[in-house]
Amino acid sequence: MTSERQSVAAAIRGVLLTGDATAKVFAARQVARDWRLGRLDFAFDAAMPDRPAWPADLELRAPRDMPKRGKMGSQRNRIALWHSLAHIEFVAIDLALDMAGRFGESMGQVFVSDFLSVAADEAMHFALLARKLDSLDSHYGALPAHDGLWSAARDTAHDVAARLAIVPMVLEARGLDVTPATLQRVRAQGDENGAKILQRILDDEIRHVAFGSKHFHAICAGRGQNPRKTWRNLVEKHFSGGLKEPFNDSARLAGGLPRDYYAAIA
Repeated sequence: MTSERQSVAAAIRGVLLTGDATAKVFAARQVARDWRLGRLDFAFDAAMPDRPAWPADLELRAPRDMPKRGKMGSQRNRIALWHSLAHIEFVAIDLALDMAGRFGESMGQVFVSDFLSVAADEAMHFALLARKLDSLDSHYGALPAHDGLWSAARDTAHDVAARLAIVPMVLEARGLDVTPATLQRVRAQGDENGAKILQRILDDEIRHVAFGSKHFHAICAGRGQNPRKTWRNLVEKHFSGGLKEPFNDSARLAGGLPRDYYAAIA
């Protein structure tokens, strides 16, 4: 090991503290590539920030204070849809990075590899959505965005099992439920480009949920815990929104989340 080599934790922290959206996209993909090519040391000499840096001009509101989106017919409502999706994917970059940087030392190198690959996917998704906003003569930051997603990270910073239970296995799994209907509406508007973006996101999110499920089950096995019961307890403790139908059972199952996990607490 040479002194010039950077630790994976320091590299991740640098991306988390990058506020400019375009710069964060490039940095997230670079750190994933550097890790994959063996350029970063498996070392955790840098703490993860309590909160990542986001664009200075992004207006954040509580979820309850967000304006209601109307039907997709108008240009304004189309922009609101794509802006909302872009914000979800932007925050997802930081959620995946924080997962790898905060818990990677105890969870191991495969865990780091999995969640840095998720971060790279989310960065690519955001880039596609930002380009979509550009095509509508808008941009990320043009509208307010809600601050609810990062609260899930803050509430679960103490326990990797809780983080996995909530972020991939609830929040990302919810994306599997709602994206197909959004995709159908977009396609019905004649927006085939938008439909392709949403299909790509949906396909990737199945894998992201599967990573979460895989590592959650490994933790439960190591702790001698029943994974279904543990997951339900963690969701009831850390997720206030409640699980709501409809569920995309086939996509959830493909992501390692069978119906008997969530049906009883929906």
